[in-house]
Amino acid sequence: MRFWYAVWVPKDRTQQYQRRLADPILASRLETFPAVMLTGPRGSGKTTTAARHVAQVIRLDEPARAEAFRADPDAALRRTDEPVLLDEWQEVPEVLGAVKRAVDGEARPGRFLLTGSVRAQLDQQMWPATGRVVGLTMYGLTEREVEGLSGSPGANFIDKLRSGDPDAFEMPADVPDLPGYLALALRSGFPQPALYLKAEEDRSVWLDSYLDQLLTRDAASISPRRDPVRLRRYFETLAASTAGAPTDSTLYDAVGIDAKTATAYSSLLAALLVYETVPSFGHNRLSRLARLAKRYIVDAGLVASALKVGVDEILGDADLLGRFFDTFAVTQLRPEVALAPRAQHLFHLRDRNGRHEIDLIVDLGHVGVVAIEFKATSAPKPADARHLDWLRDRLGSRFIAGAVLHAGPAIYQLGDRVLAVPLCAVWA
Repeated sequence: MRFWYAVWVPKDRTQQYQRRLADPILASRLETFPAVMLTGPRGSGKTTTAARHVAQVIRLDEPARAEAFRADPDAALRRTDEPVLLDEWQEVPEVLGAVKRAVDGEARPGRFLLTGSVRAQLDQQMWPATGRVVGLTMYGLTEREVEGLSGSPGANFIDKLRSGDPDAFEMPADVPDLPGYLALALRSGFPQPALYLKAEEDRSVWLDSYLDQLLTRDAASISPRRDPVRLRRYFETLAASTAGAPTDSTLYDAVGIDAKTATAYSSLLAALLVYETVPSFGHNRLSRLARLAKRYIVDAGLVASALKVGVDEILGDADLLGRFFDTFAVTQLRPEVALAPRAQHLFHLRDRNGRHEIDLIVDLGHVGVVAIEFKATSAPKPADARHLDWLRDRLGSRFIAGAVLHAGPAIYQLGDRVLAVPLCAVWA
């Protein structure tokens, strides 16, 4: 079942749709389930993608449409052409109850597609559709999508790494250097700056405006009593800590707020889908592990906007360089993991005394784990893989493969089941 809906794109671009990694998964879900919810940050391209899979689009952020659904959501839903897209459902949360009742009455596949820029579980009282609506998360564009490669055949990066074969990887025609990676990161993965805005100044203006609206209008729609000045300072503090694992007290002391307010701000930003945490890894063969979560702003362009930095400033600050490279690398891997056909989970690892630290662990369930380090260097040495070696030796056969993702041009072996792989091989 597939319907195509004309979607406007700027005139200076071709009308060809930029295929997303989520497209085949979304089509499959609609062929199986009566209702699917597609969530992701505002401006990440959800509506453009979702509209290609439905017969009718209902934009609930339009006042006239919203009023009709508030007045009688069941009647309004019956007048739609299915499959129907209910865009920005959070503007009229009553629509969820109507979807639930419609699905209870007739549970045939492909009836409803909902999109939202707010995590649905924010308020359990707003979520009456448990068991009736299946979820799918969509992030900003990866480089694979920007380059038009999301529909190309071949295994994804995690599967290639699992093979342990350096020849499984390909390299793009143009291999970025370190400043090139940073330029890609600062360009952002939001479709508007990534695809349509050519000038760096225009992209900066767009990202600054996005951040302003996120921390004022969007935040106020969820938490009207929040202090926008302190929320901005908290976001800036998180941005400066992206790809790190600071304690709660470090964050709220830096902003000058109490623990309760900091928790509320974290929940708010997570609900707006621009902030995520990666929990710490645990295993019975490992002891004395730190339990702090690793924190990420989901788009490196937003980090740059919050901190008012460019490529030159980042290159001059080793700590900031590592955080940006890590954050950008995770934006390339996170969608792949989220859309995997079988559940995969992201973790990080750090022991309590700081002797061992691994940036990302992909838990593949009974299959085992894949571990990844990020190094903003052009030629990592075997010593750069020592933490991966340590984890491999302790996990034994559960350690499938490890990689040091770096900013250089070469793929090579660093040790048993551990490779050095250029970051651009993720999307080649």
